[in-house]
Amino acid sequence: MSLTAEGAHNVAHVLTEALPYIQRFRGKTVVIKYGGNAMVDEQLKSGFARDVVLMKLVGINPVVVHGGGPQIGQLLAKLGKESEFIQGMRVTDRETMDVVEMVLGGLVNKEIVNLINRHGGSAVGLTGKDGDLIHAKKMVVTRKSPELEAPEIIDIGHVGEVESIDTSVVNMLTTGNFIPVIAPIGVGKDGYSYNINADLVAGKIASVLQAEKLVLLTNTPGLMDKDGKLLTGLTTEMVDELVADGTIYGGMLPKIACAMDAVKSGVNSSVIVDGRVNHAVLLELFTDEGIGTLIRRR
Repeated sequence: MSLTAEGAHNVAHVLTEALPYIQRFRGKTVVIKYGGNAMVDEQLKSGFARDVVLMKLVGINPVVVHGGGPQIGQLLAKLGKESEFIQGMRVTDRETMDVVEMVLGGLVNKEIVNLINRHGGSAVGLTGKDGDLIHAKKMVVTRKSPELEAPEIIDIGHVGEVESIDTSVVNMLTTGNFIPVIAPIGVGKDGYSYNINADLVAGKIASVLQAEKLVLLTNTPGLMDKDGKLLTGLTTEMVDELVADGTIYGGMLPKIACAMDAVKSGVNSSVIVDGRVNHAVLLELFTDEGIGTLIRRR
């Protein structure tokens, strides 16, 4: 079936609009945090894999960091183990950590790798244990109580923070024309494995790699103002003001903090993108308007 004149014009417009962005990002690294609906909807999964493969083919170096909280919860439920959360973080005893490693480092990671490879890419799955990639430390959680003079320290098990990143294995893969797909599991000095928030891992990896861009896929259109309008083209100073006046609050705060930290650490820009939109990554990278909340240094 041939294109109409109008259809051909639209296709040509899309391709020519993408050209300067392809030129700009060629040879640069883009770190993508992959999660939310984009990981469970079949059409979105396929679209994401094709986006990543196309990025690599035009000379961009995509690095994927993925989550997997819902999948962990589903397997724990099948095993008869109830999920417990404190301050939004999963309480992770040793048995739960075994499930986390099985799901993140095995099932989810290999599914993403397989999907990218099926669409013509060459993906390699990693956890933070591979190549000494992610050094972790145990996260300390405290809770204030009127009855206690000092904050109460709560043990949530094998939940960690990033202590340091060694990107040697990632650099080796990207220069070898592979696409790294990273599960957010780190190893502490104590030899134990730790489950780390995928946004935090993506932000730290982007910072160490001095990536051109950090893309955080979410289940929201981006950062909204008090009237429900999408905010974009923000500087770090503008974001600080939005936090101070209460525009940014609740569950968006940690994601914004991650995006801000990356930009302040040398990443050129961070963007929070609605992963429920098909081909969200390409639309953000290669179109004039973009589709998310962009945060830049200045």
